[in-house]
Order: sequence, then C-alpha cells, then structure tokens
Amino acid sequence: MSTLVGERAGHECSPPPVPVSSRPVRSYASGSDEYLARLRKIEGQVRGLQKMIEDDRWCPDVVIQVASATRALQEVAVGLLHDHLSHCVVSAAKSSNGEGQARLVEVAATIRQLVRL
Repeated sequence: MSTLVGERAGHECSPPPVPVSSRPVRSYASGSDEYLARLRKIEGQVRGLQKMIEDDRWCPDVVIQVASATRALQEVAVGLLHDHLSHCVVSAAKSSNGEGQARLVEVAATIRQLVRL
C-alpha cells in the first residue's frame, strides 16, 4: 500500500488525500460499476451529439439531446451526493458532532458548485 500525505489518509470518507506513489482506492455505496455504466451511456450520447453536429442536424434537435445528456450527468451527481450523505456524512455524524458538521459543510459547498451549472 502506498504512503499517503495528510493526517486523514486512512479515513475512507475524508477528502481524497494526496498520494505519494499511487492513487488511493475509494468505494461507492451503490457500486462503481453502476456509475461507470451510466457514464459510458452518457459518453455514447456525447458521441452522438458530435455526429449530429458533423451531420449538420437541425439545431433544436441537437439542443434537446444536449439537455438529455446534461440531465443524465446531473443524475449521476445526485446519486454520488446521495451515497456520500448516506454513507460518509452519516458515519461522520455518528463518530462526532464536529466531524459531522465538517462533512455537512463540504456537502453544502459541493451542492453550491452543482447548482452553479
């Protein structure tokens, strides 16, 4: 196992530590396979959008497909936030009030970034 920089390196729900020699392994509550499958589908949608532009398709059709891909990415983001809240934030809140508050501040900042789309 690689040596990680930072005092929280061993805490699964802490912000990603800076690795010294390799990337740390993280787990997702609902499974990374499901997220990867969704992202691959979105990747296909984006390739389809590129093809639509290359084929000079009608602009409103392209915009509708962009909106569809955007919604799909937003669903992934909401799923990840749900997993983080259900697993990491709840776990932190159970361990200590201060740790729970710190996780809530992080989640609020993440949501703030998400709604700035």
